[in-house]
Amino acid sequence: MRDEALRGAVAAVVLAGGRGTRMGGVDKGLQALDGRPLAQHVLEALRPQVAEVCISANRHAEAYRALGAEVIADAWPDFRGPLAGLHAALARGTYDWWLAAPCDTPGLPADLVARLHGAARARGRPAAYAVVRGEPVYPLCLVQQGCFDDLQRTLRDGQYAVGRWLAGQGAVAVAIDGWDARLPLNLNTPQRLAAAQSARP
Repeated sequence: MRDEALRGAVAAVVLAGGRGTRMGGVDKGLQALDGRPLAQHVLEALRPQVAEVCISANRHAEAYRALGAEVIADAWPDFRGPLAGLHAALARGTYDWWLAAPCDTPGLPADLVARLHGAARARGRPAAYAVVRGEPVYPLCLVQQGCFDDLQRTLRDGQYAVGRWLAGQGAVAVAIDGWDARLPLNLNTPQRLAAAQSARP
């Protein structure tokens, strides 16, 4: 698929709907790196790759809207994790594919969507997820709209593990390079965020 056709078929959701437990309970996506919220870094990396980017958030919706994206909330009030954010995106039913990206992954490469989509299409699978530096990053995934019904059943049944659900879809593991070497895979603790900030030029 050519770049423009791919871009028009894919939207992205920045996953910022968690409790921020490892970050001491603060809203992780609004924590600053280089003076900008983490979620903004992710938005800026994804906007050139997709038709639309929205933010999955269950707190501080106005602060996220100020970043220039639509904010969507989980269908359930009890913080069911990344799958619930992906579910909220797929529930819109607007695009053939949705990319999910955690708000604490500001090092996303410019060809992320093309790499995941190409691998999924080549294998005839409805989903793919990133493997970075040998580690699976399950919430960083691309999922076809047709997975919505199964995802909804999974969440209603109380199953929230992203890797397990992706395995059930036959998701393709895709090695992703081009990640900013100065950044950890995710900045999900104050210590990691501080280390990333001190490594910036």
